[in-house]
Amino acid sequence: MEVILYVSALVAALAFLILVLNLSKTLKSVNNTLDSLARTIDRLEGQLQGITSETTELLHKTNALAEDVQHKTEQLNAVVYAVKDVGTTVQNLNQSINKVTTTVASQMEKNQHKISQAVQWGNVVKQLIGKFKDDQTQTVKAGALSPSEPVVPVTRQPNH
Repeated sequence: MEVILYVSALVAALAFLILVLNLSKTLKSVNNTLDSLARTIDRLEGQLQGITSETTELLHKTNALAEDVQHKTEQLNAVVYAVKDVGTTVQNLNQSINKVTTTVASQMEKNQHKISQAVQWGNVVKQLIGKFKDDQTQTVKAGALSPSEPVVPVTRQPNH
């Protein structure tokens, strides 16, 4: 019986040895996995730092771009207001021209009779001047006046 006890202790010791060896292999495998994981995390950390710095730089550029857009929008607003003022000025000018045109047209209608009389008088004066020149030319040809003598026109005083 003692032998069985020693054999059982030996089997238990061998089983414990096999367990320790398998546990050792498993722990080494876990250690290798953890080392690999640690290296991967280190690389990811480095990449995240690069991404963080690029993100920060991109954020600064975005802020600068937003400020530039804001500044240009303010300048564009000034241009829009100026164009609006020009439009208002042109509209006022058109209204003034329309008023002047209306006034001139109404005055022409009111004074149409006077205008036609002035045109008629102008035609009469033109005809008289033409007759006067014709008479003067005939007189010079007839020898009554020499061409070097000036002809003095007679003017009539208007009756008021």
